[in-house]
Amino acid sequence: MAISQDAHTVKQFDIQLANLRNLVLEMGGLVEEQIKRAIQALDDEDIIASREVISRDQIINGLQVKADEDCVSIIALRQPLGSDLRLIMSLSKIVTDLERIGDEAEKIARMTVKIYEGIGSPPSAKLLRDVVPMAKLAQDMLHGCLDALARLDVEKAVEVAQGDDELDQEFQSALRRLITYMMEDPRTIGHAINVIFIVKALERIGDHSKNIAEYIIYLVKGKDVRHVSMDVLVQDALKEE
Repeated sequence: MAISQDAHTVKQFDIQLANLRNLVLEMGGLVEEQIKRAIQALDDEDIIASREVISRDQIINGLQVKADEDCVSIIALRQPLGSDLRLIMSLSKIVTDLERIGDEAEKIARMTVKIYEGIGSPPSAKLLRDVVPMAKLAQDMLHGCLDALARLDVEKAVEVAQGDDELDQEFQSALRRLITYMMEDPRTIGHAINVIFIVKALERIGDHSKNIAEYIIYLVKGKDVRHVSMDVLVQDALKEE
């Protein structure tokens, strides 16, 4: 039996949407690896590895451009409606946040180079004490986002969004400690400021991951939960259709 032109067109459209989603997931995997490498380079005091993270950011930028071009092309050629348009718009916004997370990983790598490239003594362990636990929270949030996107899991997306409060609290605690160290010993000011940039980058990764989680909720539920309280977000996201 011959396949109709309409059936053929729908099949090709589905393939394009699947390819776009896979591209976004690929980009997410690379961003996740960038964060892991940046934190490992900091822990190892490895300037070479940090520079590799910096140079690899161009790969992520290229994937963002490719994904944006694909989104525009699909919209222009297919003129999607309803859930298909919602998918494309959500993926487009997710790509933007993934690219910015990649920028934060690059920033961590740049701070590592700045800290360890100089001729002075390296920072004491107490200045860096908050980096690893904050990095763990940030990485868990991003991984949870990508998992939720792959499975279109609203409950997981809500869990990720809720985790941002804990990361924000850790950032505030880290900031207070670093300010205290600087007040107690002005010689630590240079390194402490660099560490502040690092923990701020981790806090921003959490913010972008929360954004992605909210886009996933919108993608699945059709409900825009941005700029609402956490209680309302949970209620709206988990409400039965």
